[in-house]
Amino acid sequence: MQTVEIICRKCGADTLLNREAVYEGFAKVGEKLTCSSCGFEYASEADVPFKARKAAPKIFTDADRSAKVEVFDEGENKRICRYCANYIVNPFTQYCSLHKKEVQATDTCNRFEQVSEKDDTKSLF
Repeated sequence: MQTVEIICRKCGADTLLNREAVYEGFAKVGEKLTCSSCGFEYASEADVPFKARKAAPKIFTDADRSAKVEVFDEGENKRICRYCANYIVNPFTQYCSLHKKEVQATDTCNRFEQVSEKDDTKSLF
C-alpha cells in the first residue's frame, strides 16, 4: 500500500490517500484509492484532490560554489608511473621494470620515459 498527501473531498481533512491493489486471483486488476481518515473511495486518479507541494527552498546558488581546484599543472600528471614505458601491471602488483621494484600508479621518478604510440597497422606475419 502506497500513501500520498491529499485534502479529502468528503471529510475535508488534510490526510493521506491509500493506494491498495485489487486482485482477482493472482492477477492485479486495478487500484482502490481511499481517504485514510474517512474511507471515502475515489473512482479514479483524476478525481483525487492531491495536496499541492511547496517547492523546496534553494539554499545554495552557483555563486556559492568554490572555484574549480586544479591539482596538477598542464601535463604534470603525465609524468607519473602510470604513463611511464617501464610501468608493468598485472592482477597482483604494479611493477617498475627499470628500478625492479613494486610501485604505485601515482609514483614519480626522475627517469620517467613516455610511452611511445604503438602502430597497430603493421602485421607480425
